Parts: sequence; C-alpha cells; structure tokens
Amino acid sequence: MRVSLRGAVKRRAQKSAKEKNKEKGSNSMRQRIIPTLASTPKKRQNGQQFQATEARGLAVLNSPFLNKGTAFTAEERKALNLTGLLPSEISTLGTQVKRAYIQYERLPDALGKNVYLTALHDRNEVLFYRLFSEHLREMIPIVNDLTVGKAMENYHHEFRRPRGVYLSIDHPDAIEDAFANFHAGPADIDLILATDAEQILGIGDWGIGGIEVSIGKLAIYTAAGGIDPTRVIPVMLDVGTNRESLLNDPMYIGNCHPRIRGERYDAFIDAYVKTATRLFPHALLQWEDFAPGNGRRILEKYRDEICTFNDDMQGTGAITLAAAISAVRVCGTPLRNQRVVIFGAGTAGIGIADQIRDAMVSDGISKAEATKRFWCVDQQGLLTDAMKAQLGDYQAAYARPAAESKDWKRDGKANGVSLAEVVRRVSPTMLIGASTAPGSFTESIVKNMAAHTERPIIFMVSYPQARAEANPADLIAWTDGRALIAAGSPCAPVTYKGVTYVVAQINNALLYPGLCLGAIVSRASKISDDMFSSAASAVSSLVTVRQPGSSLLPHIDDLRSVSMTVAVAVAETAGDEGLARVKCDDLVQQVHDAMWLPEYRLIQAS
Repeated sequence: MRVSLRGAVKRRAQKSAKEKNKEKGSNSMRQRIIPTLASTPKKRQNGQQFQATEARGLAVLNSPFLNKGTAFTAEERKALNLTGLLPSEISTLGTQVKRAYIQYERLPDALGKNVYLTALHDRNEVLFYRLFSEHLREMIPIVNDLTVGKAMENYHHEFRRPRGVYLSIDHPDAIEDAFANFHAGPADIDLILATDAEQILGIGDWGIGGIEVSIGKLAIYTAAGGIDPTRVIPVMLDVGTNRESLLNDPMYIGNCHPRIRGERYDAFIDAYVKTATRLFPHALLQWEDFAPGNGRRILEKYRDEICTFNDDMQGTGAITLAAAISAVRVCGTPLRNQRVVIFGAGTAGIGIADQIRDAMVSDGISKAEATKRFWCVDQQGLLTDAMKAQLGDYQAAYARPAAESKDWKRDGKANGVSLAEVVRRVSPTMLIGASTAPGSFTESIVKNMAAHTERPIIFMVSYPQARAEANPADLIAWTDGRALIAAGSPCAPVTYKGVTYVVAQINNALLYPGLCLGAIVSRASKISDDMFSSAASAVSSLVTVRQPGSSLLPHIDDLRSVSMTVAVAVAETAGDEGLARVKCDDLVQQVHDAMWLPEYRLIQAS
C-alpha cells in the first residue's frame, strides 16, 4: 500500500505548471486560516479565494500577510486606498521573484543575504516563501544552519520586527497572556517550535537571539513541507544565558542573568507545555537546540503525553537511519547484523544510535541484542560502564562492559580506548561521525575497517564540511570505491576510476517537514518511534541504489516531493497505531490539500 501511495505522491509532485494553474481555479481549492490581523479567506462562486480586510493604505503595505507590493491589481489599489502609494507597474509574482533573486545574488556574503531574506520575510510573506521554495538548496544554509548563527550574534544590536512569542522564566505567570496576545484560537495553530538556545549549532549559547533558530526552522517547514505559516508559533524560552559577552553587554535585551537550572527550570518548561497544549490542543510541540541533558529529559517526560519531538535527537537520527536503510539495501546485509561504531556520543550521536537500534528491533532482534551492536566513542574514549559517574543518562544505555576492553590498548593522554583501537578490535560494518572533530577518520582507521567488510558504510554527520571527520574523496580512494558514504554538508560528486559517486547529504530537512505534515494531517496524539521509522523508510524509498555511485538519499532540490511522500507514510502509520485523531480516507489527497502554496490571493476591502 505504501509503495503505491508514494508513487502517487511523486506523480502529483511532477504535475506541470499548466495543470497546477488549472487547479488554482477549481472548486476544490481549500480554505486556510489567516492570522487575526487579516480576516479568514473566503470563496467566490467561481471558486476563487479572496481575502477580506478592514486595513487601508499603509496598514495594508505594512502587513506581511496582506502585502503584495507591486502585484496589487488596479481594482485592489483603488479599494484599499493604495493609489499613489505604489509604482504604477502591476507585476506578477513570477516577475517579483526574479527581481528579488537578482537583488539577493548581488549581496556579497551569507550574512548580508540572511538579512535581506529576513527583511523580505517581514515585508511580504508570499514573495519570501515563493523565492525560498524555488531555491531551497541554496537558501536553507542562509535561512538556517550556520548563517543564522552569525545573525544571532548581532541580534540584540540589530533588533528588527519581532516574530513569535517570548517567554521569560522570570515571569512564568505571564505565559498565558503572551500566547493570548498572539491572537490565535484553539483550532488555529498546528505547530509550536520552542528553543532555550543553549546549544545552537556552531555557536553554543546565544540567549535571546535563539528566537532566530525557531523562525528559520519554521520557514523551512513552510517552504519544504507546505506547513501554513499562519498556523505556527516560534517560541523563545528565555531562561538566561551563560555567555559572559552577553551578560556584560548593556545592549543585551534578554534576561541578563546566568541560566536557571533545576526545579525552577523544569517548572517553567512544565508551565509552557501545559499552557500551550491547553490553548492549542491540536498543536505539535517541537524542541530545538536544547543542551543534551535538558533536551533528553524534557522529551522523555512528555513524549507519551503529548504530540512532541526533538529534531536534534530524533530528526538527525531518523535521517541517518534513512541513509543506513539505503546502504544496507546495497550491501544486501540486514540492518540487524550491522556492527556500528559511533564517534561523538552527544545529542546527535546518541539520537542516531537510538533510531538505528529501534530499527534493528523492528528487524527482528531484542532491544538488548540491538544495543550490543553499538560501540560509542566520545572525548574520553569508548564509553564503558566503569565511567557511569561521567556519563549522561542518555549515554548510559550504550556503555560497554568494562571487562570487554580491559586488554585493549589505551590512549596515552585520556587513558581511554581510542577510536582507532575500537575499529581495530570491533571490525565495524558502519562508522558514523558526529564529533565535529575534523580528520578523525584517518586513512589507517578507514583502511582497517575496509579490510574486514566488503562495503564499509561511513557517515560524517558533522557540519560544516570544515568539521567533518573525513573528506569523501579520500574515503573513496582509501576503500578503492567500496565505501558507501553520506555527509552532513553538501559535497561535490567524486569521480574515481571512471565512476562518479554522488555523496548523499544527511540533512534533517529531508525528514522533519514531512514528519510534521503527516502528524498534522492525521492529528496524531503523539509522535511514535514507528512514525520516525516510517519517515526514514519513505525517504530511502525515493532513491535507486542499483547504479554504482548512486546517492543514498534524495536531493535537497526536491524537498516538497520528499515531504509529501514522508507525510503520507507518517499519517498512515499514525492511523495503523491508533494515534490518528481524524479519519484519513484518501491520504494522498489529504496531504496534497494540506500543503500551503505561496501564491497571492485577491484582497477585498471590507
């Protein structure tokens, strides 16, 4: 059933522009919720949607949800008191996108492009999302990833139009008022993405500026997964900051005290969860860029009570699982038979272990047996049960018996068992790097691994490329073209002995937009382990691995098609597990109808 559904999704995604234009005028066009600053869209008798508003003149142009810039028609300009407030030219959205892209390309650096896109987002939502959706591969690193980190560093000095909801641990009694001031009803919100910004990729703790993480991630949800941007809320959970440069900066606009820990922190998170789920009972709550201890504890506390997930732990793990599923299809060896060494036992590394372990269990072995197939190595060396006092709760499950490695060679500095020694002793079939330690997968380590397995599976999840554990070209040369490779950063294809190898990019954006869309369509009561496994399998199903050098994952350019396929698989699994709160008779159609499109609607004066 899933294969046929995915095929249907893929065919839908490949419709011609002409067919899509026909659909825009059809009576099947769906209504969408628009925020309270603009009234709900209505339909005319011919099926065309229009937007009614009481705003006039500059108030229309200053609303990013209403503003069309030069695309307002002559009739709209007259009715909305826009005459003389715009140049006389009446543009199409397509022309505006071309103009915006020319302006974007002229900017000299990534930070300048991030600022430009932020300004466009604040000025014209539809134009921003159309531009973004047409250039996903190029712009995702600008809107999110490391570039947003640079924007965060200057956030309190260049504070612009606020977006989302800011919640302070110093004022927990104001949480309900803050959400009420967002002016959304119980059925108006599908997704709330919150961060406390303690461990932001590449820059660590950056306090109140972490709101940019939530905003950027939600933009990807919309551009890649069709999540309606008027039905989401970015949230900043301001619990303070430990960054001295912020605490000593008189311009800092967040809570100017060290991060709050312990019972007070937990009570604040609990107040947030209870208020958000009470006010918006259908909303999925996502956690982003929390420190490993807090992130794991929060997820474990709420995952069986509400619809929630942590992308750093579960999303990274699931997309890596998707690449692993593709790799074992090439090898012809079951996933449950893999011996996995993970270098970097932090949030991402252990999250990857969790997802692959759960998939092994689904493949026919017990959880205890599956856990024994992992060797996790961190800064202190191989994790063993003799280190219990040093390990986080999330790491303890993968600690090896100390007796197993008592005779193994020790590292002279840390007195732990090094990665090289673990690879020599274990003969892994799968080596995964989540360490951000560049060059740690050395030629001797890789050749040792390749000597004991026909098709070594080597993933470098660390981002950016400068922090990757190895260079793909080296891995291919060291294994004589036998390695099955994926990387956290985009990498150019590698040609070796006449074969071109396409290096898969382990990018969470291939998975989380579709996961969320499927949960929204099915109104899932929670996000289960099987829903993640289904999402990973759906991503893997979209690649053909028979051709030598084929990518293990789909291309980033085709994210909306990927998201549709993932959403169908996730919604179907939610239904099979009894977690769906709505009946899904035609999943392909329901997913298709749920995807928001960046296109202008007629604006009518009311």
